[in-house]
Amino acid sequence: MKFLSILLTAGALATSVSHNALSSELTSPGEYAIDQAHSGVTFEVDHLGFTKVVGRFNDINGNFTVATDKPSSLNVTIQSASIDTNHDKRDDHLRGPDFFNAKQFPTITFSSPLDIKTVGGKAVIEGNLTLLGVSKPIVLNIEKGKEGNDPWGLYRAGYSATAAIKRSDYGMNFMQGGLGDDIQVTINVEAVKQ
Repeated sequence: MKFLSILLTAGALATSVSHNALSSELTSPGEYAIDQAHSGVTFEVDHLGFTKVVGRFNDINGNFTVATDKPSSLNVTIQSASIDTNHDKRDDHLRGPDFFNAKQFPTITFSSPLDIKTVGGKAVIEGNLTLLGVSKPIVLNIEKGKEGNDPWGLYRAGYSATAAIKRSDYGMNFMQGGLGDDIQVTINVEAVKQ
């Protein structure tokens, strides 16, 4: 699962089909709030070539707007201190200046105009990821889940996204060669129509 921003060429993006209308085809138009209890961001990173270390962020929130008469948008905020790799000592180190520097940079953000494109038969969105104060454009490969009313009458829409970033692109260079530079990311979002 590599971030398609690394894999896609400019030519592929130039020939992709861009359509805000696809947003409304994928999800009923309206304002949606991310349901934190049913959403999450997980990641994998290579450890010394032996295996992958898996972690997650426990605090994610945000919203998206699907519109047909104005630009759609997506905004996600992750609290960097909520990192959890199931190992307290490692998590404390990850929150420190060698990695996420959570005191100085408490949030990781992703924002997108939610202009969905089709590349190679797959839906992708472009946006800006801000990590450690550095903002860079990335592309997410997205897949729609279920959409509709839940048993309590709330209207929900679900999505999964996969990508990969190079941590060095954001200045996270500690232990290069021992820890992988490519971070595999999976995002699962369930959102409630407001």
